Amino acid sequence: MGAEGGVEAGLVRRAGLPFTAISAGQLRVAHPLRLARHLVRMRRGAAQAADLLQRWRPDVVFVTGGYVCAPVVWAAHRRRIPILIYLPDMTPGLAVRLLSRYADRVAVSFPEVTVHFRHRQTLVSGYPVRRALRERTLDKAAARRCFALDPMQPTVLVFGGSQGARAINEALAAILPDLLDLAQVIHLSGERDWSAAQARSADLDRERRRRYRLFAYLHEEMPAALMAADLVVARAGASTLGEFPALGLPAVLVPLPLAGHHQMANAHYLADRGAAVIVANAELRTRLWPTLQALLTQPERLEAMSRAAAALAQPEAADRLAQALLDLARSPSDHATHDQ
Repeated sequence: MGAEGGVEAGLVRRAGLPFTAISAGQLRVAHPLRLARHLVRMRRGAAQAADLLQRWRPDVVFVTGGYVCAPVVWAAHRRRIPILIYLPDMTPGLAVRLLSRYADRVAVSFPEVTVHFRHRQTLVSGYPVRRALRERTLDKAAARRCFALDPMQPTVLVFGGSQGARAINEALAAILPDLLDLAQVIHLSGERDWSAAQARSADLDRERRRRYRLFAYLHEEMPAALMAADLVVARAGASTLGEFPALGLPAVLVPLPLAGHHQMANAHYLADRGAAVIVANAELRTRLWPTLQALLTQPERLEAMSRAAAALAQPEAADRLAQALLDLARSPSDHATHDQ
């Protein structure tokens, strides 16, 4: 199950799995009329989830946070179906904090996150990453050849999430010629800014265009893009906590402002351990180029960041989550007594 119109619909279907949309709404809404509309959506979603659970009859429910999970958790709790919540970020949002009281187990990416939950219910699983990243199916040279890039040249990957990031795209545009003199660039602009980025790339001279690869978005090719990179510029969504360490990938992180502070906490987890450098969104235009220049001209610093990132990898995360789900599914009679 997922949100109506959510990005998860396309991702689930691309994975060959059936997807069912349900209604949901935010709870952190100040305007009374808007809050009332969101509560109506939540109630509708709870009814939809209850109907689906009645038909599917699952042995266990697995949710990963966000408001769309609330109707599912409520419906599962009423039917005494065991519930596992996985929190990928370093800090829980309102939905996870509220729903954790109904969960049998709460899995988190790192030990530092357990302080937000009851000790007996937490599991430190790590962040699960796709098999291609765990097994590093390509070396850097082979990954770069996937994009028709020079296998021996340093490469920077720049992206801003599934929708792109305008601030990152604009800051990159201002420094792109200079950056291409130092490194090859794989740039994921997002659909919204792709046409503008394509027009700017046409103004590059032939040699620089040869070192630049522009895409709106990558799906199956994303692991190759990550494996091709020596350095990545990105937002600080939860996936950075798993994918970058899995590859020992140094990062320049630009946390998304007003994202419930989740991204800043994620960024600091990597930066405080020497695996990343943080550039504030408001400082991109002045700090992005000197930061990239400093890193790309100091290979020993990049290597130290790579080692620091790799030290945070937890390749068994997916197995731990799968085992926790199996344990809950096999022990429905041990369904935890929840705090009301």
